Amino acid sequence: MNQDRRIRVLVAKPGLDGHDRGAKVIARALRDSGMEVIYTGIRQTPEQIVDAALQEDVDALLLSILSGAHGFLFPRIMEILKEKGLGDILVLGGGIIPEDDVPELKKLGISEIFGPGMSSQTLINYIRENLSQG
Repeated sequence: MNQDRRIRVLVAKPGLDGHDRGAKVIARALRDSGMEVIYTGIRQTPEQIVDAALQEDVDALLLSILSGAHGFLFPRIMEILKEKGLGDILVLGGGIIPEDDVPELKKLGISEIFGPGMSSQTLINYIRENLSQG
C-alpha cells in the first residue's frame, strides 16, 4: 500500500438486508479515524460491490450482513474479486455471522469477522495493522 495516501475502505451491504445502522456507524468511525470511506448503500449485488471496489481503488472491503446470506454472498464476492485481479484487497466481514461459519469464510480469504459488541477501535486497529504489513 502507498504510505502517502489515506487508507480507502469500501463499506458494503450485500443482499436484501435493509438494516444498515451498524454499517453507517462503522463507516463514520473509520472516517473519523482518518480513513477515506465509501459506502455503497443497501441491497448491493456481489457484482456491484466488486465493481465499486475496483472503481474506488480501495485498500479494504468491509462487508456487513445481518440476513444470514453470508454463506452465499461472501463466497461469490471473493470469487469475483479474484476473477478481476483484486485478491489483494483486505476483506472483512461484520454483522450477525455464527461462530461455526467463520472458519469456512476465512478459508475463502476473508481476513476477519467482526460481530456485535466489537469496538470500532478494534476494527480500526485491525485494518491499520494488516494494511501496514502488505
